[in-house]
Amino acid sequence: MTTPQIEGYARALFEVARADGTLDEVEDELFRFARSYETSDALSEALTDEHVPAEKRQAIVEDLLDGKATSTTVQLVSMVVGSGHARDLPAIVDLLVQRASAAKDLDVAEVRTAVALTDDQSARLKAALENATGKQLNLKTIVDPNVVGGVVATIGDTVIDDTVRTRIDQLKSRL
Repeated sequence: MTTPQIEGYARALFEVARADGTLDEVEDELFRFARSYETSDALSEALTDEHVPAEKRQAIVEDLLDGKATSTTVQLVSMVVGSGHARDLPAIVDLLVQRASAAKDLDVAEVRTAVALTDDQSARLKAALENATGKQLNLKTIVDPNVVGGVVATIGDTVIDDTVRTRIDQLKSRL
């Protein structure tokens, strides 16, 4: 659920990254961090534990992202975590991604794959999805070990599931 507070944080993060001139890079880094947060119980527990002082939680973020993200991304994540809103981070980042994509007249395509895609594979997948949907897309890829093979793409309310598991299920139902 989106609250005015989550919308406010997303708008603020968007404006800071845009003013800094690093919106595309920060958007991508925040997206990847939010997905890591969602899939790592240890990370989400460490960043939301109210018994851990805010400074310590911020230090965890800074240590984790040091050298792997822009200083703007580190500062933005640290601010959200330090203010006690780490639980809202995925929702804040998703709104930021939507806002950044809308500013470029793009729709967001969230793609889950079992392994990381090469730049060429990402470009071809983006082109295929744009052709299939008739939309210009901002492709956001997530490596998800639960995807046995193939790809699951979500574009707005549309889900395109071309995974091995889905193909096997379809074969089973035909037999």
